[in-house]
Order: sequence, then structure tokens, then C-alpha cells
Amino acid sequence: MLSFSILGALEIHTETNRVELPGNLQRTLVQTLLVSEHQAITGDKLIEELWGDSPPDNQVNALQAHVSRLRRRLKSLEPERSASRLAMHPSGYRLAVADDELDAAQFLRKTRQAESLLLTRPAEAAALLRSALAMWRGPLFGPLPGGTVCRLASARYEEHRMRAQELLFDAELGAGRHASVLAELYEVHISNPLRERFCEQLMIALYRSGRQADALNTYRRMWQRLSEEIGVQPSPSLRRVEHAILSHAPSLAPDDGAELQSA
Repeated sequence: MLSFSILGALEIHTETNRVELPGNLQRTLVQTLLVSEHQAITGDKLIEELWGDSPPDNQVNALQAHVSRLRRRLKSLEPERSASRLAMHPSGYRLAVADDELDAAQFLRKTRQAESLLLTRPAEAAALLRSALAMWRGPLFGPLPGGTVCRLASARYEEHRMRAQELLFDAELGAGRHASVLAELYEVHISNPLRERFCEQLMIALYRSGRQADALNTYRRMWQRLSEEIGVQPSPSLRRVEHAILSHAPSLAPDDGAELQSA
């Protein structure tokens, strides 16, 4: 059995060893097939992904050579496997990888499981989300971002990662651990200054920690940044948090925080 990791630089592992793939073209080929979400990718797309605007004169033959080389390599790693992992279909090429063999699929599964536990078992949800986020070793594909297909996948998974972070802080706040996540929230808010959800969560954590003035100052800085940098007003959700803080709304209490967060 093989396992594939793309939450960071591409890695392939057997049950006992890490597998090295020779050359960036082979690695890009694998990356592109891994983010196809079980769909076949046409030869034209693979050629564009591998060579961009400078394909070789014999591009079809060159692609077929790389596919054959990869197929042989994968077969040598799993000699007991009857069917080839890399198959050609009428619509293109497909790499057969089960969800439990790909770290990105496992990350998404854990995130979905945690979200389903968020309101009823927030501490359990937080532990699951921390486990999911710990799977990331760096940017998707690491130093080899690939072409259009891989770059779009990178943006998509980065949004999944940010969403998982938002859910994590929702879970920690729901579990009443506002003080223990303040430093983390500061860091993620500073790193993502235009993402309003992190600002909301930081404001709630500050208010619950007895720092109402700091919570309101955080809102005012966010309002100024949104206005000056992208010319928009704070969202209704962010304004509701500010209003709740100003009015000392009971919904801000730790036991009822989820009510405000999901409003």
C-alpha cells in the first residue's frame, strides 16, 4: 500500500520507506493527478501543466513517456497490486488513490467530522481540528507549485485550511477556552488582517477575558483597514459582535457563545 502527501512538498511512502521521484516533471505529473479529485485529466491539460507555454515538439510522445515511466515506478512499489494505479481512460489519465491514502482527503474528512461536533462537543471538535491542521507541513506541494491545475488546487486547499482554523477557534470558544487561545488568535488575525471571522473571534475572546476596550479597539482597527485598503464597511456579522460587546449581550457569555457565532 502506498500513501501520498501533498499538504507540503509531495511525498510518497510505502509501508516502510519514503519514495523518491526523479525530476520535477515526474513530481508535477503526480501532483496534478492527485488533485484531480478522482477525475481523469486530459493529455492536453497534463501537457500544459508539465511544460506550460514551452512544450517539446513531440509533446504527446513526451507525455506518454513520462506516464509510462511513472506507471512502471508505481508498479515496482506494489508488485502485488493487480491493476495499475495509473490508467488511461477515453477522457484522459487517472491515478487511483483511495481517500485514506491521501493526506488532503484525510484532512477534509477530519474537518467535516469536527464541524458536525462543533455545537454539541466543542472540546472534541477542537482536538480533531488540531489533529487535522497538524497534517500541514507547509504550502500545498511545497517548493514545486506546478501549473494552473495545481495552483488552483493550492488556492482551494488553502481556503479549506483557513476554514478549519476558523472552526478550531469556534470550538475553543465554545469550550470556554477563550484565554488559552488569545495568543493564537492574535497571531492568525495579524497574519490575515482582512479576514473578518478571525477578528470576530479575537474580539469575543478579549471580551470574555475582561478586556472590553481591547476588543473594541480591535474592531476599530479592522474597520479602518477595510475602509482604507479595499473600500468596504465591516460585514453585518462583525458589526453584530461589536454591538454585542457594547451592550454586554448575554449571548457573549461562554456558555452561550455559539449562539452569537452561528447567528
